[in-house]
Amino acid sequence: MSSIMSDSPVFSDLNELFAKRIGVLDGAMGSVLQGYGLEESDFRGERFADHPSDLKGNNDLLCLTRPDIIQEVHERYFAAGSDMVETNTFSSTTIGQADYALESVVTDLNTAAVQCARRAAKAAEKATPGRRCFVAGAIGPLNRTLSMSPDVNRPEYRAVTWAQVVEAYTEQVRALVAGGVDTLLVETIFDTLNSKAALFAIATVFEETGTRLPVMISVTITDASGRTLSGQTINAFYHSIRHAKPFSVGINCALGARDMRPYMEELAAVAECYVTCYPNAGLPNAFGGYDEEPDDMAADLAEFANAGFVNVVGGCCGSTPDHISAIADAVKGLSVRPVPARSNTLQLSGLEPLTVA
Repeated sequence: MSSIMSDSPVFSDLNELFAKRIGVLDGAMGSVLQGYGLEESDFRGERFADHPSDLKGNNDLLCLTRPDIIQEVHERYFAAGSDMVETNTFSSTTIGQADYALESVVTDLNTAAVQCARRAAKAAEKATPGRRCFVAGAIGPLNRTLSMSPDVNRPEYRAVTWAQVVEAYTEQVRALVAGGVDTLLVETIFDTLNSKAALFAIATVFEETGTRLPVMISVTITDASGRTLSGQTINAFYHSIRHAKPFSVGINCALGARDMRPYMEELAAVAECYVTCYPNAGLPNAFGGYDEEPDDMAADLAEFANAGFVNVVGGCCGSTPDHISAIADAVKGLSVRPVPARSNTLQLSGLEPLTVA
């Protein structure tokens, strides 16, 4: 491991951007892919034509079998005004791909995903000389949790161990970093312990490479209780991960922007870094769709910006390039949220925060 670590130049590039204006992330990948009418053959391609498991719905796999579509989606988001797109790697870990018996292709998935996003970024930069387009390596929450038992009759049982989660995330992070992402985004966090395993994996890879990239962290609130699925309040969650000195922290998914407001206000008051917000396009309807129109979502996020809650905005489930275009227009020219100085007080947490003055 490297004994000397340096910060990537992208830190200064992003700081320069966020000092000038509110940044814009992309929107959902799955919502857009649904419009392409993809079939099983699209997910299989030639490489996986004889794979024994059904593969339709494994959107990450399209980075290998239909990279043209994944690149096109990224390009559409850049054209809509995104400064940064996320790689299509939400489930690109051995744990996430185990459902499809594709654990062996995880490194290939992440490598191909970065290439798709980077090609789109370069095309957008070429189309607008002087523009800087960023690629964030998306790291999802896993379908297994370290904090809770999947068996109500065995509260002590865990379907996965800390070592297994760290190993899975480490393989993904290595591939994303080697592929050339600008940042790493640990997102849609519902279990803080899973996210801490991801952060441990990231720190390990940074030590190996000797270079540190900006780390973005985004949690999800599961309902009106204002807590994560593993029980923490927003303030307690921030205390749990602030040791990693994130480049940004935020909230995504689960709720529409309007329902996120009190939690965004709470986070903005304590975060000693940039704050992100990329909500769903409202709450899911009875058919699993999302009804919030681009102008509605844009108005809510513009209000967050005017209130001083956010530095970066975007969209999650149900959002499309049309949503991102409306959001980018709505926050254009609005004041940036100042980043407060880091506190030296002792800040601890369980399910609730504790600050020792």
